[in-house]
Amino acid sequence: MNGAAGSALPPAVLLLGPTASGKTQLALELTEKLPLEIISVDSAQVFRGMDIGTAKPDAATRARSAHALIDLITPEERYSAARFRHDALLEMARITKAGRVPLLVGGTMLYFKALREGLADLPEADLALRAEIDRDAAARGWPALHADLAALDAHTAARLAPNDAQRIQRALELLRLTGQPLGRLFATQTQRPPPYRLLSLALAPADRGVLHSRIAQRFAAMLHQGLVDELMDLRRRYRLQATLPAMRCVGYRQVWEMLEGLLPSEQLLERGIFATRQLAKRQLTWMKRMEDIEMIDPLAANAGERSLELVRRFLAI
Repeated sequence: MNGAAGSALPPAVLLLGPTASGKTQLALELTEKLPLEIISVDSAQVFRGMDIGTAKPDAATRARSAHALIDLITPEERYSAARFRHDALLEMARITKAGRVPLLVGGTMLYFKALREGLADLPEADLALRAEIDRDAAARGWPALHADLAALDAHTAARLAPNDAQRIQRALELLRLTGQPLGRLFATQTQRPPPYRLLSLALAPADRGVLHSRIAQRFAAMLHQGLVDELMDLRRRYRLQATLPAMRCVGYRQVWEMLEGLLPSEQLLERGIFATRQLAKRQLTWMKRMEDIEMIDPLAANAGERSLELVRRFLAI
């Protein structure tokens, strides 16, 4: 258990894990047996129209169990960890008032961190500076900007992949705005846990090979379901650019590159699988650094029963 102490506080359950680890299915099983209501913790599922590539719960699944914080904005817009924390706390209060327990489910680890710990008081986005960084990236490539970041803030750069455009951009932006690396900025952060007792469950597959196989199967299924057509339709409906957060999402970024002629179509499947595996690796790394988390192997035969028992014990029901 983690988060704010004190049995007088209302309970909430967090269920986190890497992509394709089985979070959605487990969450549905828990909501059918316990008075839980799902809040999505997914930075890609907030975008309307991005359904296939985000593995967004379909209408039948959402009819079976409501999911909050899905389909909030268009792919032209931006969503932040700060806005997520604000929105999540509102949804948690609504669910608690209705006599149920919030179940926050997803794989966006920064959002979980923001909810559990609060956020540093960082400067707002500077659109002009971001545009300047984007132009530099277009000319030299994100790996070159990652190298620039490493020279100025080695600790932050070590945590980011050389093509993690969104986070490299933000780190460079903050460096230029404040003159300080992220670690120093976060060191001044005051812990602001939410007003809840938290039980954090993390799905961590013991066999990475099985997770990799699931990832490959799921991305192949996304292509078969029409991921390319989905993005083509989004490009017709909205004024999209490759630098937008929505278009940096794994899967969409690779399809965008193919549509722009930057990636041969025969390499799309392989590149998409590779990018998704890298995402899962980053998610697992985040999880390992988190404290007060109950680790569950989703591949174990008793994973569902163990999860149910942990939540029941936490809720004392």
